[in-house]
Amino acid sequence: MSAAGVLDLVRSDLRAFSGYSSARSSALVGDVWLNANESAWANPADPQGQARRYPEPQPEALRARLAALYGCEPAQLLIGRGSDEAIDLLVRALCEPGRDAVLVTPPVFGMYAVCARLQNAPLLEVPLRDAGDALDADIDAIIAAALAGNAKLVFLCSPSNPAGSSIALGAIERIAQALQGRALVVVDEAYGEYAEQASAAILLPRYENVAVLRTLSKAHALAAARIGSLIATPALIQVLRRCQAPYPVPAPCAALALAALEVDALAVTEARVAQVKAERERLFQALQQAPGVLRVYPSQGNYLLARFNDAQAAFDALLAAGIVVRDQRAAPQLHDALRITIGSPEENDRVLQVLAARRAAA
Repeated sequence: MSAAGVLDLVRSDLRAFSGYSSARSSALVGDVWLNANESAWANPADPQGQARRYPEPQPEALRARLAALYGCEPAQLLIGRGSDEAIDLLVRALCEPGRDAVLVTPPVFGMYAVCARLQNAPLLEVPLRDAGDALDADIDAIIAAALAGNAKLVFLCSPSNPAGSSIALGAIERIAQALQGRALVVVDEAYGEYAEQASAAILLPRYENVAVLRTLSKAHALAAARIGSLIATPALIQVLRRCQAPYPVPAPCAALALAALEVDALAVTEARVAQVKAERERLFQALQQAPGVLRVYPSQGNYLLARFNDAQAAFDALLAAGIVVRDQRAAPQLHDALRITIGSPEENDRVLQVLAARRAAA
């Protein structure tokens, strides 16, 4: 699939769209900056004057660091306000309202459907299959539904939130191959650091209709900084950049992200990811023995999905003890389920203690 083929997936009215040219779009050099109507003085709360200037639209140092982290070229990477902005940009740039569909695999992260609704893009749902020990993507059904339903975007959450299951790279490749020239396959790897398999970004050299979402919100503990990345073919990145707001990355957030990607900080993050994986296995084994727990699904994320004989009672007991978990009962197929994030060992012990106390109370 050529770059022209990828651009064929973009809305025809946006392929040559120039977007907004901001004051920081051109590489101008000077020592008196009077082109952006910024204040000549710093705010009293900002004595260093770091906030009075508009930031780089795509901070080059951060872009290069993220590209190195994710194993791609800077030209293949777009930085945005978390993964949410990239999802919204993709839907708006590729889907003609009322015509081009978005395919999702519920139960799954809700922003795909929200962005589709806001764009008036038809929503195709291919539910995960409950195999008893896992909630897995139905690859054949995804391909068939995408082809029959005029899907322009196929969102694959891997590891899946909240199910915890991953989609094998071979299965993602099969979907991409079947949908070449028809749809962009977007693999959301928000929890990729906790997974055992390689990133789907390794498929990009062979399949230009593959894109990958990454974030610093989870494993890198920068949720408040809102630093997300989209990895895709450079031609698509250029189109999305022209559709993006002019200054998506606040300078303090970019500086924080750069510091978080230094060697020493990355070593700490790697150690913490390993600890989360160990705690995930410990909690998985312990929850299976906890009173009232019907089933716990294996997970490749930093969370576990568990079914309860009385999910409301379990939720209330945890909340009464000051522990907030995610109630999943409104999601398809999850009428009895809670999602529990893997916390510190002490926090995980508190979860188990509360659930164990329910047996004593009974």
